[in-house]
Amino acid sequence: MKLHTLGFIFCALALSVIPSSAATDKPNIVLIVADDLGYADLGIQGCKDIATPHMDSIAADGVRFTDAYVTAPVCAPSRAGLLTGRWQDRFGFEGNPEPGATWGLPLTEKTIAERLKPLGYATGIFGKWHQGETPEFRPNKRGFDEFFGFLSGMHSYFEGNDPKWGPIFRGNEPVQLDKYLTQAIAEESVGFIDRHKGHPFFLYAAFNAPHTPMEAPQSYLDEVAGIQDPARRKYAAMVRALDDGVGTILEAIRKNGLEGNTLLIFLSDNGGPILEGAAVNGSSNAPLRGGKAEVWEGGIRVPFFVRWPGHLSPGKVLDDPVISLDILPTALALAGGPRDPGLDGADIFPWLEGKASAPARTTFFWKFYAQVAVRDGDSKLVRPNAGKPMELYDLKNDVSESRNLADGDQDRVKSLKKKFDDWNSGNGKPLNTR
Repeated sequence: MKLHTLGFIFCALALSVIPSSAATDKPNIVLIVADDLGYADLGIQGCKDIATPHMDSIAADGVRFTDAYVTAPVCAPSRAGLLTGRWQDRFGFEGNPEPGATWGLPLTEKTIAERLKPLGYATGIFGKWHQGETPEFRPNKRGFDEFFGFLSGMHSYFEGNDPKWGPIFRGNEPVQLDKYLTQAIAEESVGFIDRHKGHPFFLYAAFNAPHTPMEAPQSYLDEVAGIQDPARRKYAAMVRALDDGVGTILEAIRKNGLEGNTLLIFLSDNGGPILEGAAVNGSSNAPLRGGKAEVWEGGIRVPFFVRWPGHLSPGKVLDDPVISLDILPTALALAGGPRDPGLDGADIFPWLEGKASAPARTTFFWKFYAQVAVRDGDSKLVRPNAGKPMELYDLKNDVSESRNLADGDQDRVKSLKKKFDDWNSGNGKPLNTR
């Protein structure tokens, strides 16, 4: 046999034992989102009464941000900004669609799935959608190949057909729920990984835990029986189930030999709800002020971790501010997609791997109906509600926003207010009214 023929055979044999995912330079991208998780409710964030080893491991094995933000203090607009990489205010997505609403994420906006799919990615969402219920807004019309979950803002954890919030869907077909919803979302995510492990995939595991209704299996309630406050105890049980769900996904990535080729991102969609009327769930955002539905730090600053073994140094902690808008441009760059100047986030991966400094930042903005917030450097301007004066805080020295500096620095107040007004002048009319 000729030498070049032997060489060909040996090369073919060598390639055959390399996992197919290793033969591509496009990483798998796994995005795990918790719902209404408190800033202080993970062990790695300082929590003492709830064990969260799997979520903690993402930060321990990768990068943890101390000053990480989402774009809105409630679920749907926060997820709209996350999915599009654009301030959702630009296209008027300011509040949550109510059950049965006929509006959703505008069709003029491209989701991360619509951007990754043409680049060769299989795309799947498992869990909460909340970007529109009518057919044209559903996941299968927004770039997702596979969908298991629900379309509205919340859902029973035990019943497949929720009288108010609708059914659980697989694609466009209602299905029965035969297990606790958090477990089902995790297992469906694992099935997606198993089916697509041979080529690049984008997995959006959109958990609804620990959002209300407060429902948990007895086995998890037994685990946290030592917590005295009943609301906190039920919340803790739901967070324990969420942590196990995240662990199930991590184990599937490991078992399939995909850790070295999978970028995994974890965050919450907003802060924990502590304000009456905001679906209070027993969470804690300490030491931050406020919570869900507020533009105080407790409503918009969230746990946010990134993991990619072999590419990111474990245990890194970064204090420069980041925002959920950064996820799409970072994923797009790693997937080899074109740079889009219309995106509002930044590709932060060169900074994460230590090859570049933190990206130059424009000011961060938040608008939630009459509430307004602006962060520029360590200064934050807040209008907590209509008719209230602007308040000024130094986040470096006062992360709890307890000392209003506005009276002594009106020049800074006016400067930040102008930045907000300039930004807001280019925003769209709200799709809904409160």
